[in-house]
Amino acid sequence: MEKRYIVGLGEALWDVLPEGKKLGGAPANFAYHAGQFLGEENTLAISALGQDKLAEETIDSLKEHKLNYLMPQVPYPTGTVQVTLDEQGIPTYDIKENVAWDNIPLTDDIEKVARNCRAVCFGSLAQRNVVSRETIYKFLDHTPADCVKIFDINLRQQFYSKEVIKESLRRCNILKINDEELVLIGRMFDYPGLDMENKCWLILGKYNLDMLVLTCGTNGSYVFTPGAMSFRETPKVAVADTVGAGDSFTGSFCAAILAGKPVSEAHRIAVDVSAYVCTQNGAMPTLPPELLK
Repeated sequence: MEKRYIVGLGEALWDVLPEGKKLGGAPANFAYHAGQFLGEENTLAISALGQDKLAEETIDSLKEHKLNYLMPQVPYPTGTVQVTLDEQGIPTYDIKENVAWDNIPLTDDIEKVARNCRAVCFGSLAQRNVVSRETIYKFLDHTPADCVKIFDINLRQQFYSKEVIKESLRRCNILKINDEELVLIGRMFDYPGLDMENKCWLILGKYNLDMLVLTCGTNGSYVFTPGAMSFRETPKVAVADTVGAGDSFTGSFCAAILAGKPVSEAHRIAVDVSAYVCTQNGAMPTLPPELLK
């Protein structure tokens, strides 16, 4: 029987933080955290790297984190993001353009993974360039019927459009969005006069989603499923930085759902994991054993 993969698909980049650079990008973060629950051998980050020193450092860092990867090397620089943190540890990003992850090719190996994919997480950022956007859509179209397809919307700077978001919503069965992004989507799709919860119910039904996950920072998080809603408060913790916290939520939530846990239990695990990640520097800390039970 062929191995079935849990895949983070999209941008591979380095977050250049005040204390130095760390490997980042939602796909690697998602795959890393899912892998802590499901085993590294089943998880995979898919992107593209340049033919430069930073690509070599990326590969070294992926190996150090025991993270499997499929990242063809292309004639563009490896991606970087300048990250600045405010007094609460909240990041802002300056994302360099026309880099390797904008140009992910659909190789035979990547297509083979798609055909054996158990779950995939993708976002809007990696769709800013047509090359990667087409690869992402073809990957999604090649996945099996039972594949869990999570659209972690991840609106950054000006790198999104209504058409990309609509196309992604049509191709996913779980949407992950935060409260600020929900406001933007509400304006973009002209959902006037609806409160936050009703916007979520509307999107869930309109796009026939299995789940909609809404995170609201310190104000808690929600998981909407047809006919039911789960809410959990955000734990109060000493925040080091919030880089990668959302990806750790998505990765651990996905792992719990794939393990057959009820939505409310998967939600609890995801909240606890993301709260812990906020107490650590960088996006890929090792989770303590009590969180992995």
